[in-house]
Amino acid sequence: MPQAASLFTDVESYVVGTSAVVIYSPAGKKRTRFPEGVVEVFGSEEEALAHADPAKGRHAAIASGPSRSSEGFKLFYLVRWLD
Repeated sequence: MPQAASLFTDVESYVVGTSAVVIYSPAGKKRTRFPEGVVEVFGSEEEALAHADPAKGRHAAIASGPSRSSEGFKLFYLVRWLD
């Protein structure tokens, strides 16, 4: 028998994980949350470090996300910097 769909089913919900990323942050490492447009996700810490270029504002990090903010934006949250 097919299961009935719930009124409370959120088709976009999933568990937010952590990823190795490169964050474009020309102002430095002061912030802890970043919009998805400045975050590039990689498969490993080593790969993120290889694509980082701190002199050009591209910093390797571990971040969780993306998660939807109360304003409707998708954000990544800094866990720790790698470089």
